[in-house]
Amino acid sequence: MKKKAFAAAAAVCAAAMMLSGCGSSSSSSSSASSNIITAYASEPQKTFIPGNINETGGGKPADLMFARLVSFDAKGNPSNEIAESITPNADSTEYTIKLKDWKFANGDTVKAENFTKAWSYVANSKNAMLCSSFFNTIAGYEDLQKDGLSGDEQLSGLKVVDDQTFTVTLSQPDSVFPVKVGYTAFAPLPDSFFKDPTAFGENPKDGCSGAYVFDHWTHNSEIALVKNSDYKGNRSAKNDGVTFKIYTSDTAAYADVQAGNLDVMETVPAANTKTFQSDSKVQAYNEAGSVIQTFTIPSSLEHFQTNTEEGQLRRQAISMAIDRSSIIDKVLSGVGTAPTDFTSPLTPGYSTDLKGVDNLKYDASKAKELWQKADAISKFDGQLTFSYNADGGHESIYKAVVNSINNVLGTEVAATNPMPTFNEYREAVTDRKISGAFRTGWQPDYPSAENYLFQIFDSKAADGNGSNDGDYKNADFDKLLDEAYATTDTDAANKLYQQAEEILLEQLPAIPLYYANTHGVASKNIKSGFAMNWQNLPTYAEMSKQ
Repeated sequence: MKKKAFAAAAAVCAAAMMLSGCGSSSSSSSSASSNIITAYASEPQKTFIPGNINETGGGKPADLMFARLVSFDAKGNPSNEIAESITPNADSTEYTIKLKDWKFANGDTVKAENFTKAWSYVANSKNAMLCSSFFNTIAGYEDLQKDGLSGDEQLSGLKVVDDQTFTVTLSQPDSVFPVKVGYTAFAPLPDSFFKDPTAFGENPKDGCSGAYVFDHWTHNSEIALVKNSDYKGNRSAKNDGVTFKIYTSDTAAYADVQAGNLDVMETVPAANTKTFQSDSKVQAYNEAGSVIQTFTIPSSLEHFQTNTEEGQLRRQAISMAIDRSSIIDKVLSGVGTAPTDFTSPLTPGYSTDLKGVDNLKYDASKAKELWQKADAISKFDGQLTFSYNADGGHESIYKAVVNSINNVLGTEVAATNPMPTFNEYREAVTDRKISGAFRTGWQPDYPSAENYLFQIFDSKAADGNGSNDGDYKNADFDKLLDEAYATTDTDAANKLYQQAEEILLEQLPAIPLYYANTHGVASKNIKSGFAMNWQNLPTYAEMSKQ
């Protein structure tokens, strides 16, 4: 989510950043149809304003409800959705976008202005949208970050030509733009949204333009979507709807899948990872995935500042003190892979041999040496706490992380700090109320290394403007991403992303733990279509009970 990777996510990281919560819901679905898919979910952090969603609780339903200019197939391949065409100029600083004939659920035609006004609303700092940073390369973005705005100012780089055409002028080249617009934050919004954004967020039915339409949201219980019979896009539903059931326990959710009371979940409780593939009560899936799991230490945290020698030494020591292979084997039962970069094995430009990759490898003696060097600069007598949401199945992982660190460094350097729910946890992260390390991850929003790097680590995504929750800022890193934006050569761009990652490997604003496999289970009720996509999420629209 990603999200990021949310996402991943996230994705991913997309949610995103990939930030999943989990408890049981027994509420009935919105339809009597026998072909309604019930899916595992967490309570969204925010409401259903597309540009204010950067986690999977809200991201999973939103992806199904809101069509964008571009959509992605199960492997992450893009194709035009609402867009008839997206045409760049020679240096990728201007794009002309033509729209197909498309409708919102309320019958209104999707017009160019529904995009330009929506994008400007999300970009405008007065509106405090979590996905503002995604629009940073559009001309006029910096003007919308100033104080004293009313909230309805428009991005100067967006111009409506006619109802079906608009142009996008960028403040810098952005070769990723035609793919980036497939992210949910770029969805068009109906005229009714701007009259009452708060009401829309709770009931976004009028603005639905995707394969599904919003039916109802019973907070902390379920989010029900029904098939959009008027949808003519790339992801037509093969079922009558999807009801996301909100859980506070992944164990309870897994038991419901076994019993046939829940149809699908994109994770497996730690206690079941050794046996789920041979469990005769479920259908299992386990493949390489695109989600990276990390933890973030705020860049300004005393003794751990990313721009000081002491801080970098401590971050490297903490990373080297974690026995990832043991955690992946014993806690995750092999449904993860040791990380070598900040993207994923399924991401273009992924690398296993970047400079600094040794900082992600277990080395007890080196970790002790680095910690002692840091203490020689400034003695640390405190304790680094690791916060995470207790409802997401993360307790065993973070207990193992903390134990590994303490065993290596020879003192009670680290401690766990569980928080009851995913929603409460994410609010604390967003409001910068966590003073120690905290669980993060990314589920990708679109298949590019840029999505993992800019949205989580660029200065423009810090300070609440994106998913840079640690508020990391490094001018050299930012410059390399700007250079990558400016090239239309994919290989050249990936080399620049890798150089940027080498800065991250030295300073470690976030510390990679593992790449999460795409793994999950479906009930025996599902007759066809159960698989996982490029975001480590079920292929909801493909699934059917008939």
